[in-house]
Amino acid sequence: MLIAGVDEAGRGPLAGAVVAAAVILDSAYVIDGVTDSKKLTARKRDRLELEIKQHAIAWAIGRAEVDEIDKINILQASLLAMSRAVEGLSTQPTHVQVDGNQCPQVDHPVEAIVKGDSLVAAIGAASILAKVARDRELIALDEQYPEYGFAQHKGYPTRGHIAALERHGVSPVHRRSFGPVRRLCMRAS
Repeated sequence: MLIAGVDEAGRGPLAGAVVAAAVILDSAYVIDGVTDSKKLTARKRDRLELEIKQHAIAWAIGRAEVDEIDKINILQASLLAMSRAVEGLSTQPTHVQVDGNQCPQVDHPVEAIVKGDSLVAAIGAASILAKVARDRELIALDEQYPEYGFAQHKGYPTRGHIAALERHGVSPVHRRSFGPVRRLCMRAS
């Protein structure tokens, strides 16, 4: 049985895409330290990302862009990113396990596992790949829009991010359907 673990990163931020990963681990190769990406340091995630990509049977990244998030809502966009990640696998799984309590539309049997990123190695691996990919995207966005501080807060609604939004306005990479951004857009119109 080939099980793909799936998780996403970036549901809560005010900016950037939501990114998902799907990973089919090789049962003959155990990767020590794989767990929920939020429990790991950036350095540990980067090290594990290389090992996961090197030793997994297959892995893929899927995403939903800001305009999709604003159009269909963050939950549906997260599920869409997950579906895209599964579709992108070079080897198709026989079963899919997803972190959380919602299942994406995929052409395989799928189950949702609450706290799956801590309980299932393949989901933990997907959590790591999604988080590393999304963090890199926000670091790149920081170079494009340095006034917002994306490299520091990764788009999350920190005090500094809200202050930058109020000072500089809404950028093209901000999610207009999210409360703090929506309120600023309404004030500006």
